[in-house]
Amino acid sequence: MTRIGLISDTHNYLDDAVFKHFENCDEIWHAGDFGSIAIAARLSVESGLKVKGVWGNIDGYDVRSVYPEKLLWNCEDVTIYMTHIGGHPARYAPGIKQELISNKAKLFICGHSHILKVIYDKAINCLHMNPGAAGNQGWHKVKTIIRFAIDGSEIKNCEVIELGKRGI
Repeated sequence: MTRIGLISDTHNYLDDAVFKHFENCDEIWHAGDFGSIAIAARLSVESGLKVKGVWGNIDGYDVRSVYPEKLLWNCEDVTIYMTHIGGHPARYAPGIKQELISNKAKLFICGHSHILKVIYDKAINCLHMNPGAAGNQGWHKVKTIIRFAIDGSEIKNCEVIELGKRGI
């Protein structure tokens, strides 16, 4: 079983509580808009874990030179597709649904909207996760992250974690 801490839209701010919530995780996945490469470095150093992620629309060359625009990989028996701007099952961004179908993705992760969503798309047999926003920039009112596990081909133990109100 692989335990994952999922975060997005930090916008160059990292709440210290993230480390407590991710302390029993095996991996950290960031769905873009780090804000700076220093956020990725801090996540990795303070957690002791490798950070898998994609760049977002606000990320500069420092992040884009390390992280790709999209990632496709397997965690145990689950194929994951991650990109920052991807929409959701009722309204995927252009080309995303076809990417998910052609790659047989079972888990689709994106950020960007600052709206936390966990939705199963039964039409293409794929779970969508957007952890919302963990930073202080944007219009969201509460900072959120997700913690879950992948056990073989099963995605389970999904927990939505509120980090508190967004700072102003």
